[in-house]
Amino acid sequence: MIYFITVNYYSADLIANLLKSIQAAGATSCKFLVVNNSPDDRRIYDLEKDSALILDAGSNLGFGAACNWGLNWVYRQDSRAVVWIINPDTLVREDSLQKVQGFFETHPELSIVGTTVCTPNGKIWFAGGRFVPETGAMLNEDRLSDSPDVAWVRSDWVTGCSLLINFSKFDSCPQFDTDYFLYYEDFDFCQRYAKQGHLIGMTSQMGVVHYPSSVANRNLFTKFKYSTCGYLLAMERYAAKSAFIMRFIRLSGHALLLLCVRPQVGIGKLAGVAIYLKRVIQRC
Repeated sequence: MIYFITVNYYSADLIANLLKSIQAAGATSCKFLVVNNSPDDRRIYDLEKDSALILDAGSNLGFGAACNWGLNWVYRQDSRAVVWIINPDTLVREDSLQKVQGFFETHPELSIVGTTVCTPNGKIWFAGGRFVPETGAMLNEDRLSDSPDVAWVRSDWVTGCSLLINFSKFDSCPQFDTDYFLYYEDFDFCQRYAKQGHLIGMTSQMGVVHYPSSVANRNLFTKFKYSTCGYLLAMERYAAKSAFIMRFIRLSGHALLLLCVRPQVGIGKLAGVAIYLKRVIQRC
């Protein structure tokens, strides 16, 4: 059984289109779960008539914590399931669903798999990630175009926009770190489980089309607050100490400069720095 998990934050129309794309792809052995991070968005419950299961979080838990709700629910039903975490603003490529089960039967060694993510005009948006701890570089690079005939390639991290988890490789239900409210929880998820010996790969056999929504840009202050805090957490945990210090100084200085030209962004970044420093102080 394949379980899709998506997180709703005022995205009912987008999720309705996503569900239609899954149904059009021949979803005969799938379950579609929506973790509702916006309980006053009543339109999301219209999807229940289309066989979607709505898990109401009661408030905005953040992306990682909401995914954990869905993961825990699925794990109680089937601890050997394949879970596909997917963004609301995507559509599943038509030929993807029938390949999922066979892919993991042929490649049972994989724990976490990223799919190709393309823009509506066919341009690659994500096809693999590389991380350089020595410099802290977190690179989005195409790891598939040069190897069109291989089933999968290794990747240091994959995007939570379209990410499959093979439960049969885990002794307990895998979890996102809820220290990340939004942004970089996917990077942390991959890095953390890779350090535990799990194999992470990218494949072109499954894919989605990404229609970037404006949800995250409705409030630039909030967006940059959480992205900055998440970035600093990730750098502290996985980059070399010297690289982290250099990036922290550069990010803070850039935030101050932005106060004059893009105040919402600058203030948001500084708020993210403040949240990060507060957590550091609490740990001391």
